[in-house]
Amino acid sequence: MAATLVLTHFNELFVPNDPGHPLRGKEMNKGTILKDAYVAFDGDKILAIGEGDVPKSLIDANTKVEERRGMVATPGLIDAHTHLVYGGSREHEFSKKLNGMSYLDILAEGGGILSTLKATRAASFETLYDKTHDLLEQMMIHGVTTVEAKSGYGLNWETEKRQLEVAKKLNEDLPIDLVSTFMAAHVIPPEYKENPDPLIDEIIKMLPKVKEEKLAEFVDVFCDAGVYTAAQSKRLLEAAKKEGFSLRIHADEIESIGGSAVAAELGATSAEHLMVITDEDIQKLADAHVIGNLLPGTTFSLMEDTYAPARKMLDAGMAITITTDSNPGSCPMANLQFIMQLGCLYLHMTPIEVFNAVTINAAYSVHRNETVGSLDQGKKADLTVFKAPNLDYLLYYFATNHAVEVYKNGKLIVKDRQLV
Repeated sequence: MAATLVLTHFNELFVPNDPGHPLRGKEMNKGTILKDAYVAFDGDKILAIGEGDVPKSLIDANTKVEERRGMVATPGLIDAHTHLVYGGSREHEFSKKLNGMSYLDILAEGGGILSTLKATRAASFETLYDKTHDLLEQMMIHGVTTVEAKSGYGLNWETEKRQLEVAKKLNEDLPIDLVSTFMAAHVIPPEYKENPDPLIDEIIKMLPKVKEEKLAEFVDVFCDAGVYTAAQSKRLLEAAKKEGFSLRIHADEIESIGGSAVAAELGATSAEHLMVITDEDIQKLADAHVIGNLLPGTTFSLMEDTYAPARKMLDAGMAITITTDSNPGSCPMANLQFIMQLGCLYLHMTPIEVFNAVTINAAYSVHRNETVGSLDQGKKADLTVFKAPNLDYLLYYFATNHAVEVYKNGKLIVKDRQLV
């Protein structure tokens, strides 16, 4: 079969393995790097990859052939943890952080997530749509083709629904895949502070509505000090599981209070953050095959010293992803490449481990592994092209957008770092 488009003579092409499960432990340091490589598209699907001369069988009179010398490519990058849809911003808290005020202290005085909650409740659909549209464009320019997007800045049905509907519409309108997560259990508003259990009851009542209107695939909860206990988180996630949702959990970000154990017990797809996870809980997640979504940008932005113990997780046989945690407070950013660089510099992961974390493992984290995350024949033709001599250079030369082209479903959506 002849290709519709063939991109040839890449310096290097990163080809993740897809063994039918997320890459775990030592598997994460394995992957193929093709030299003088080509990628062939059949419309919106991957047709073939290889090294050297392109086979004549892939080219006919209708095939477009273009050289990409001096460039490297990977599957389209996947950002598997974001808080994408929100109102307002929180730069007014920046000086407080610089002066040593903690995340929980800011939250306690009505800032943090509570500040964004107020702004999001007041924002119209159009305002949220336009703001999120701009953020997604920045993500695409930096090489991202698939994004997980959480709600959680409403804490009431009206606003949570509006956030999810914005994500749903943007998934339809933009050349990027959005995977939605319902996270009404993101923070405890003041009126429920003394007894959050009635709020859990209210959120559980929302689950059938979310499912009926097909607004989300996952349910998430913030299990940590000052937020939801392990018992409350488990009660919500058990109800979500009964409704047919897949599970995620924010755990072990500030204190280790049992969230990872809940993730292991319930078979969650992923546990997020994990900066202060115990060795015992690392083993529980590894044994239960729960993916660890690590967010080094949050630790960096909060000026903390404790990064998730990625090497311990890999030694225990865990699967890992690296994500931006893009949000208005603890990680206001859109550059997944910088997060990948932090993965090497602060999580002490190898370049191959990092590339696997944002491609094939991230695809499993958002349940899109059958269509994206690797360059297997028949998967979506999602490709990120970087101007760089080799893959290591992308992580060595940091805080720079190296992505010069992005293809989504076989179509060029970014060229010369600008949207097409």
